[in-house]
Amino acid sequence: MTRAVVGVGRGTLFKDVVERMERAQVGAVPVLEGDGRVIGLVSEADLLPKEEFRDSDPDRFTQLRRLPDLAKAGALTAEELMSTPAVTVHGDAALAEAARIMAVRHLKRLPVVDAEGVLEGVVSRGDLLKVFLRPDNDLADEIRRDVVDVLFPAPVEPVHIVVTDGVATLTGTVCEADRIPLATRMARGVEGVVAVDCRLVPADGPR
Repeated sequence: MTRAVVGVGRGTLFKDVVERMERAQVGAVPVLEGDGRVIGLVSEADLLPKEEFRDSDPDRFTQLRRLPDLAKAGALTAEELMSTPAVTVHGDAALAEAARIMAVRHLKRLPVVDAEGVLEGVVSRGDLLKVFLRPDNDLADEIRRDVVDVLFPAPVEPVHIVVTDGVATLTGTVCEADRIPLATRMARGVEGVVAVDCRLVPADGPR
């Protein structure tokens, strides 16, 4: 998450919004009110209708079909431009949740807010991808601590965890056969893991 975030107020003029986005090299800025509560978001998509309809005279059909865009084309302030309510995520949300929201809403940047809706920072697509830079040893340690040691405290044979290029391979023999599928899902949920090859076998199964 980036904490140094460029924001604008309701009354920020169109040109000032564009200038702030250009200086910060971002594709969207949150619209803030009062003590920093996020009330909306202005993105490049909200700004483009101004240029698209600058010298055009849309027909009646286009006016009806593109009414929201035409309204933005005539906007003068951030309040008139912004998409609202703002799509946000809380600071304690998992990266996977942020990734799902951004994928479903087709967002490049997602404001992070506290319980009161006050801006804390912004998550970008680049931030989400950084988890895949975690060292393989760190991933193996987390899988050992948070998955294997929790689900299989007394394995028949030691559970070996090898992570190579983000792909985790688990091998060993365990008593709790019903927990093997859960182990796969939990290991896959470790941030930075690319894939899981679970080769755990039950104690009464094939060796």
